[in-house]
Amino acid sequence: MVVASPNSIQTEKIVSINLPTIDLSKERATVAKLIVKASEEYGFFNVINHRIPQHIIDNMEEAGFDFFAKPASQKAKLASNYDSVRLGYGCKNIGFNGDVGEVEYLLLNGSASHISKISTTISNDPSNFRYRVVSAYRDAVEELACEILELMAEGLGVPNTSIFTTFINHPDSDSLLRFNHYPPLPPSLAFGDHSDPQIITLLRSNPVSGLQISLQHGLWIPVLPDPKAFSVNVGDLLQVMTNGRFVSVRHRAVTNSEKARMSIAYFGAPPLNACIVAPPEMVTPERPSLLFRAFTWAEYKKATYSLRLGDTRIDLFRN
Repeated sequence: MVVASPNSIQTEKIVSINLPTIDLSKERATVAKLIVKASEEYGFFNVINHRIPQHIIDNMEEAGFDFFAKPASQKAKLASNYDSVRLGYGCKNIGFNGDVGEVEYLLLNGSASHISKISTTISNDPSNFRYRVVSAYRDAVEELACEILELMAEGLGVPNTSIFTTFINHPDSDSLLRFNHYPPLPPSLAFGDHSDPQIITLLRSNPVSGLQISLQHGLWIPVLPDPKAFSVNVGDLLQVMTNGRFVSVRHRAVTNSEKARMSIAYFGAPPLNACIVAPPEMVTPERPSLLFRAFTWAEYKKATYSLRLGDTRIDLFRN
């Protein structure tokens, strides 16, 4: 395995920018325009008034902390391999070719059958991390992701506003849920610099800072946690399907020296055999040709897991 050590952030350039927060309760056409603008400029934004009930979020976060409180020997029993992705529990590595850092995670396939199977084995309290808790959260964030993707299509002027959502609400969707747990660790270290290969990511974290995004090489922007918001970032596939109009944002984690941080990410992905290509409406006078050749998610996924974390994958598929 090729690994990279965590980096100290003491000498790096950290800047403060007011990242977009979009109120989904506002007028729909306005919201669609704001989402498109944020996706073009940052590849990232927060959404509030998302209508996901607080008890669904609280139950999921409680389930995650309950799991990570288990003895290491018990958590380690939940590691397994699936299609080049290590599902279940992992510690101090991100993927097979990723950074080494102080993080432990629980990665779940988004399918109902996988969630049902694993949910019966990973809680100290059988009433906590049960199928209903995880599946309720998965259903809620998938619905929110579909709403956001439809707003993106509307804002882009694509007549078929379900063109992106059909990928992630497909019965064979390859979507994932991931818990990341970062224990307190002095001094602050940064690791995991990458972009997400999927279509869209919805992220929720406890009120502890640690996420940073990069708009250009060497310039990092902290994302302050907002208990009312979900963070949304554009993935590689969405950059391809918008013909480069949207930006797949690079991001990383920074450890906190005093408090543990836990985040829960939903990665919306298509079926493995889905063909990824920009629709005709994305070919414009500003972008008169397709920037990327057509490929399947299986092809891109294979390329993703054959490279070291942080390497540029999307350029492999440029025309």
